[in-house]
Amino acid sequence: MAWQPQDEPLRQLTQCLRDSLSGHDQTVQKNAEIMLKSAKQSPDIDKYLAFVFSSSQPPPIVNMDANSYFQARAAAAVMLKNDIKISYKTIPDSSKSYIQSTILQGLQDPTPQMRGYAGNVITEVVRQGGLMGWPQILSELINIISNTTGNASAEAQEGSMGALLKICEDNKKALDKEYQGQRPLGFMFPKLLEFTGSPLPKVRAEALASINVFVPDKPQAVLTNLELLLQHLFRLAADPSDEVRKHVCRSFVHIADIAPQKIIPHMEGLVDYMVTQQRNIENAELALDAAEFWLCVGEDEKMREHLGPHLPKLVPVLLESMVYNEDDILRLEGEKEDAELEDREEDIKPAFATTKSARLATNANGENSATANGTVVAPGVGIDDDELSDGEIDDDDDDDTSGNPEEQWNLRKCSAAALDVLASVFHGPVFEATLPYLTENLNHAEWPNREAAVLALGAIADGCMSVVEPHLPMLTPYLITLLQDPEPVVRQITCWSLGRYSGWASHLDEGGKQQFFLPMMDGILKRMLDSNKRVQEAAASAFANLEEKANVELKMFCPVIVRQFVECFAKYKDRNMFILYDCVQTLAEHVGPALAREDLVSILMPALLQRWNKVSDKSREMFPLLECLSYVATALGPLFSRYASGIFARCVGIIHRNLEETMISKDNPGVEEPDKDFLVTSLDLLSAIIQALDPASSSQLVAATPNFFQLIAVCMKDPNNDVRQSAYALLGDCAIYVFEQLQPCLPTIMDILIAQLDLSQIVVGAEETGYSVINNACWSVGEISMRQREGMQPYVERLLQKIATILFDEKVPESLNENAAIALGRLGVGCAQYLSVHLAELAPPFLRAIRNVMWTDEKGHALTGFMQVISVNPQAMEQCLLDFFSEMSMADRNLVAGHVSQKAFGETFQQVVQQYKGMIPDFDSFLGNLDPTQRARLRELYGV
Repeated sequence: MAWQPQDEPLRQLTQCLRDSLSGHDQTVQKNAEIMLKSAKQSPDIDKYLAFVFSSSQPPPIVNMDANSYFQARAAAAVMLKNDIKISYKTIPDSSKSYIQSTILQGLQDPTPQMRGYAGNVITEVVRQGGLMGWPQILSELINIISNTTGNASAEAQEGSMGALLKICEDNKKALDKEYQGQRPLGFMFPKLLEFTGSPLPKVRAEALASINVFVPDKPQAVLTNLELLLQHLFRLAADPSDEVRKHVCRSFVHIADIAPQKIIPHMEGLVDYMVTQQRNIENAELALDAAEFWLCVGEDEKMREHLGPHLPKLVPVLLESMVYNEDDILRLEGEKEDAELEDREEDIKPAFATTKSARLATNANGENSATANGTVVAPGVGIDDDELSDGEIDDDDDDDTSGNPEEQWNLRKCSAAALDVLASVFHGPVFEATLPYLTENLNHAEWPNREAAVLALGAIADGCMSVVEPHLPMLTPYLITLLQDPEPVVRQITCWSLGRYSGWASHLDEGGKQQFFLPMMDGILKRMLDSNKRVQEAAASAFANLEEKANVELKMFCPVIVRQFVECFAKYKDRNMFILYDCVQTLAEHVGPALAREDLVSILMPALLQRWNKVSDKSREMFPLLECLSYVATALGPLFSRYASGIFARCVGIIHRNLEETMISKDNPGVEEPDKDFLVTSLDLLSAIIQALDPASSSQLVAATPNFFQLIAVCMKDPNNDVRQSAYALLGDCAIYVFEQLQPCLPTIMDILIAQLDLSQIVVGAEETGYSVINNACWSVGEISMRQREGMQPYVERLLQKIATILFDEKVPESLNENAAIALGRLGVGCAQYLSVHLAELAPPFLRAIRNVMWTDEKGHALTGFMQVISVNPQAMEQCLLDFFSEMSMADRNLVAGHVSQKAFGETFQQVVQQYKGMIPDFDSFLGNLDPTQRARLRELYGV
């Protein structure tokens, strides 16, 4: 006999469920919550909840009006779903069976809310129990949607389709797995196509939404039915439902992405269709999905050329879509002078540390991008100089719940990003299509039109620079006047647009700089102190962009720039401090020692230190501040020494505390692990300080820090790649600048270091950062070897095994092979006799890797060590001796004839040549096998 609830528990439960939503009486609500918590102990609680939810009318025992009972059912659905989510494994099988047998009734409920709740419960059961935990659910839902019995209501069909969509979204991989030789998706996909012909718009739309879940992953069920899907899409393109057409647009975008050859024959019709949908001002979501098509096609090399003939009709619709809509205009017109208002905590963007210590041969120390904090992203748009917005054609962005409308992916942003892409592909034709709009709107009486025109001008900057350039002498002065526009939004976008053209202005001749660059720089600097926070932020972003592009051209303007930055430090609230740090560090990076002037240091450092003293050790603001100070320390050099002691000590304290908290979190599973970015940025700043000061000052700082190298050792073993990467960078710097303090700790340090050189530690999915860690470890081996020399003997066999494994592995990045070769060569400086027995095997990969390394002191050291190994076992070079002489002929002249420490390079080579002259009867004939140019270089450099 089927389970039936007992009257009294049912009555009490229903009452408690209703009261739990009683917002007007908190006492009643609290008592109900306590009773419901107690009721969870009953083994049948989930059956009761399923019964209440699935019964559309109150049972006779329940004396409750329709509205109250509706509340009770809603609470039952939420409680049931949460219980399934949290406790599915412990729910009795009888309860699971009952839930499965009754919950489908909720899909037939007349109210959409209840149908949605039923779908949520069904989805949660499948999510927790797997498809095999309820194998019949798919066919049951499909039967209801298909109305195979002829008695399924429209509500039931819609509810079932909604549930099926949720299951597709949550289980897209599971649905394409084989179960007893069958893939559920193979059965489902044709059914979903069939449902796109339903007379119910909601079913058609959600069937297409379900299809769109699978198309991007290209499962066999999609590829088999692709032609049929296209036929359905062309039929649905004229559907009266906006929601259906929205998913039609998404489908075309997905197909363009996975099978562009299917789209190209229909390009003309699709362009007309997408333009029409994008102009649907009543439905912003539909318009956005249509606009995504241009991004997808513009970025695909196979398709983009087919857009060319359609630019005259496509570009105008993009420009129209870049104007703020009425709701945004009302919102923005309320934002005026707010610079004195404190920021709310939710307004402050989280900062994430960026490690800059990867010792890659191709990018020593790791280049820092001025875009780390978004400095070249258009305000309210999301166009970056290097890449498009994060939101491009990403389904996750449809659910953007950001509280700030300016940070949500929307039609305006998508259109601007698409214009940027098309400009980079088509150049002149895009400018020609944009020029009439610019002419008409740059001086428009209505600010939204002015703003959109300035946005358009900035969007085409990179792609159309050569064709825009002749117009810039006229446009630039006008843009500079717009920096005084009464509307903050116009001032904001003007800053960004000017930043995009700052590269042009900064590289003019002296007369051009006076006429255009100086007013541009001055105008943006002044806007950094605007009365509106968003304008401040845009100006600071634009100025960081200008710093990147102007580079050393800014050296002579450092006094003006630094004074403005100092005023910004005094005025800015918390949010804009993040971008201000970026401005300071970008200036330090590009003008370097030009900042090292007493008058500039005496005003810049106090401003930074005032913030340094205000920010808590646990604040995320520490990340950009520590990163900024790293660049400043490097630029100021010895002038940083008077500030170094306190900063150094605080960094060590942050590291120590973070490591302690990590240990606590390991022992206490409920305690959250601290953020590793504190370690990364603190280690990087310690590196920068040690490099910046003279060795004696650096030694004093380290000597005054107990357990300094023990802390580094712990960081070298941290499970986080970024932490280890920075720790090994710091280790290498310590080897260079404070080796005397490091030396006593080498036995412990070297054991950890050698273990790190194992390629098997690289984790799948984190290869890039994993290789960067080993890169830095190789680099630090080389630096230690240059100073420890013969003292490396206890480690040489283990090091050789690890380094040789890297050298012989052709799958590792080239830069890692190069760093391994440098480490091996430098190890040879003190341990030649131990490496010589392996020379025949090591020489070919060593020479192959070292050939691509630039001629620096590091390469000179490595080749000097390698030559010392050759001297011990010259016969081992028989197979690659010509390659060795070829490489030596390419040496940089300064390296051969350099200062005293470099003389060893040339002298060691002379000794090697003498050895081979004694071994090879006709040495000159042997060298005759080299290219004539190489022979000439050997004579010129070494007299050989």
